Amino acid sequence: MPTDLSFEEQVTVKAMQGRPPFGVELRCVDLGDPSVVLPRDGKTSGALQIRGPWVVKRYFKADKDAVDADGWFDTGDVALLHPDGTLQLTDRTKDVIKSGGEWISSVELENAAVGHPGVAEAAAIGIYHPKWDERPLLVVVRKPHNDLGEAELRDYLGQHVAKWWVPDEVAFVDELPHTGTGKISKKDLRDTFRDYRWRA
Repeated sequence: MPTDLSFEEQVTVKAMQGRPPFGVELRCVDLGDPSVVLPRDGKTSGALQIRGPWVVKRYFKADKDAVDADGWFDTGDVALLHPDGTLQLTDRTKDVIKSGGEWISSVELENAAVGHPGVAEAAAIGIYHPKWDERPLLVVVRKPHNDLGEAELRDYLGQHVAKWWVPDEVAFVDELPHTGTGKISKKDLRDTFRDYRWRA
């Protein structure tokens, strides 16, 4: 790691996933069109694909290969590739939210939300919207003895993410569903809010 980086810059680099081992290739492709390979500019996120001699070709007892004709395996992750080859995971492809033809990272939105001192946990899911295709609904668990309101949280988020990323609505709940490994279960959340309707 370069020694001339500030402490904050060093933390940012350390928080990334690093570079692939010898013989393994990485690339990001457009989420809407996998035939479009995206630049390694550290800014353009896309679906992460991987190829190499140690990458799975076919799962046990599967009927077909898990890779495409060129040997690329779709990891199911959304990522950025930096010019020096460093990988930065940002989301799962099944969790990104497509709004008005643009992609919103649920993970980045959640990370911004839990930065608020009144938020214990937060999860963002895409809800059908008649104009924008999907819009993010932020589901939040408040910290104990906190009366954080929707307007306050939306104003806070507007200072930390793009304005059009700010959820139209926030749903406050007592708890979020978790998987056996302790992760928030987006599947269960999507089932719970499957019939959700926007107020306006």
